[in-house]
Amino acid sequence: MSEQSKTNPCQARNARDIDQWDSDTDVAVVGFGGAGGCAAIEAADEGAKVTIFELASEGGGSTAMSSAEIYMGGNGGTRVQRACGFEDSTEAMFTYMMMSAGPQADEAKIRNYCEHSVEHFNWLVDHLGVPFKDSFHKERGIMCLTDDGLLYTGSEKAYPFSEHAKPAPRGHNLYVEGDNGGPMFMKIVTENVEKREQITINYETRVLCLVVDDDNAVVGLVIRQDQKEYTVRVHKGVILCAGGFVMNEDMLAKYAPKLLSGNNAIGNPGDTGTGIMMGMSVGAAAINMHEGFISIPYYPPATITSGILVNDKGQRFINEDVYHSRLGQAVLNEPGDRFYFILTVEQYGDYEKMNYMGAGIAGTGETPEELEGELGLRKGTLQNSIAIYNEDVANGDDTQFHKAAEWLQPLAPPLVALDVTPGRGVFVPMFTLGGLDTLPTGEVVNPQRDVITGLYAAGRTACGIVRRADGYSSGMSVGDATFSGRLAGRQAAAN
Repeated sequence: MSEQSKTNPCQARNARDIDQWDSDTDVAVVGFGGAGGCAAIEAADEGAKVTIFELASEGGGSTAMSSAEIYMGGNGGTRVQRACGFEDSTEAMFTYMMMSAGPQADEAKIRNYCEHSVEHFNWLVDHLGVPFKDSFHKERGIMCLTDDGLLYTGSEKAYPFSEHAKPAPRGHNLYVEGDNGGPMFMKIVTENVEKREQITINYETRVLCLVVDDDNAVVGLVIRQDQKEYTVRVHKGVILCAGGFVMNEDMLAKYAPKLLSGNNAIGNPGDTGTGIMMGMSVGAAAINMHEGFISIPYYPPATITSGILVNDKGQRFINEDVYHSRLGQAVLNEPGDRFYFILTVEQYGDYEKMNYMGAGIAGTGETPEELEGELGLRKGTLQNSIAIYNEDVANGDDTQFHKAAEWLQPLAPPLVALDVTPGRGVFVPMFTLGGLDTLPTGEVVNPQRDVITGLYAAGRTACGIVRRADGYSSGMSVGDATFSGRLAGRQAAAN
């Protein structure tokens, strides 16, 4: 056992200062969520001895807390896509995902993900035993509460994406009813990990810092178990799969202060950024740290999509048929301090029974003018917006923001306004999208993009294919975590 010291993730220890290693392994995986589990499986299947270190008393991470839709397609389509009548081209998927990531897009990562997406689907199904039903869920929803295997989970059918890439549903939902995909997925991953003799799991173990040699190659870890510190010699590589930093308010304030507008951190208690800190301690580049997922989950009911979203000037500023985080990001970016969804009574419909948004009623009106007065908007502003919108609806063309025709319905009184202003009661979930810069194969790099020998990252600890809330689609996180975990595990085992 090594001598007790004040060890922290922001300062690596040098191997020359370690007199004796307490244990050793080929590949060390820090964190046992979707990324860590898939990294361990792949590394073990490539012949490496693998040790997982997990802070909690069981595996799962944020993946187990999610719906676990997995974003996959291209290459003509997965088995489920083809069975449901959808042909999906790799180029369409690539174009959509490049647009989604915007100027921060990592073209090489996105290209690699799209080209190998069907192979990843087959690996999940044939190698791990993840089940998907060959059926399509037609309704617009944040998650699939049926056992259907496929649904649209992003802005694929919305402007401007539909103008450049042929839409296809790519959200693959596990064969289970209700919002139970995450627990089921991690149960399957855990079973696969446990049956591999090459993998050892250490629960209730905190990784404190990395250990490097004189060439700054990562060669080990310092861990804490039962209030004691131990050193672990790692022969092939350390894979950081310790999640993001949404549970670390100091890091949020420093790197992503806009996310503090959210009121519900989506993640597990271990998402404190320690994996990112450890990478930075050995010179790794942390990129895209200012970005995160932030959302106003305004559907279901899907009928709300037919309403309009206005600011404190009574003006629209986005097409309301987009994915909920694109709308949430638009609200954050828009000047003003009040935002309202304007609906007819029919569009309001079952809102009180089935919504996740929790927005209160800010006003009602038998006429647009009456509702305008109740909301305290300048006279004529909301009336004008509704008049223009209704004129476009009558002509079947949203000339201002290009909402798809299927969602165009006239705003006929009586009208209802929901207050969706962040900080005034509405549910605004968020998580981080920044992390360590990596190559598509998982190696962590420094600011000059030189590889840091022996260090890999996957999942939210790395900055992956997902870069922005306004381009997010459900399933991209679990898709990215599981795929990047596999690649990092394979690359580490080959070191």
